[in-house]
Amino acid sequence: MTDTGPANEAQARLISRYGRRFSAGTVLFRDGEPATEAFLLQDGRVRLLKQAGRMERSLRVVRPGDLFGESALLRGAARSSTAVALDDVVTLAFDHATFEQVLATSPEVAGRVLNQLIRRMRDAEDQIEILMLRDGQSKVVVALMKFAQQEQLANHAEGLRDSGGQISLTLSPLELSAQVGLDVDTVKRIVAQLRESGHIRIQDERVEVPNLDSLRDLYSLLGIKDQLRGQAQGAARARAR
Repeated sequence: MTDTGPANEAQARLISRYGRRFSAGTVLFRDGEPATEAFLLQDGRVRLLKQAGRMERSLRVVRPGDLFGESALLRGAARSSTAVALDDVVTLAFDHATFEQVLATSPEVAGRVLNQLIRRMRDAEDQIEILMLRDGQSKVVVALMKFAQQEQLANHAEGLRDSGGQISLTLSPLELSAQVGLDVDTVKRIVAQLRESGHIRIQDERVEVPNLDSLRDLYSLLGIKDQLRGQAQGAARARAR
């Protein structure tokens, strides 16, 4: 039976008026272009990336409910990244004036945007913490721990039953790469090592964390290992003087 409640009707009206559809592979906007519209993703995934010389670095993968291209909400701003549709996507597109009008007349959209901004601030803090780590494996383990903790909290908030401590994440190597600041091949190699050691399981683009405490224990061991490595390197430099 199709849900035709007020929330769905409001959503349908928003898509009818402001909706945009893009095929997989379409570039929604490019780095450096004038920013004229902000987007609120409804369906599919969008990759945000930055070109630095010949290097291309993923910044993040946008999922349904996420706001992106928000530099358009500042008059005269330019795009700071390039957005590429990974799937066929549906978005709401707003220019500056329209966005203000929608926020004033649609409490649902206003609430989603506020939640987005709060989450983005939290994600930025998490990413700074991850990028400060020296060891690549530690970066990936911490990122997985944070994603798993967020999923656990979301499940509890929705009243979903805990499946024996196992946490399932919809997470691609590209998304992990963007979070930890490592190239995709390096992330895949580290993920394969974690799978072989039994700390995670992989099913398509789903990462299953059988035991979050086990992942925390591994991170503690990696921290000790990194500390010992730093002490050894310091001793070697002292002997070289």
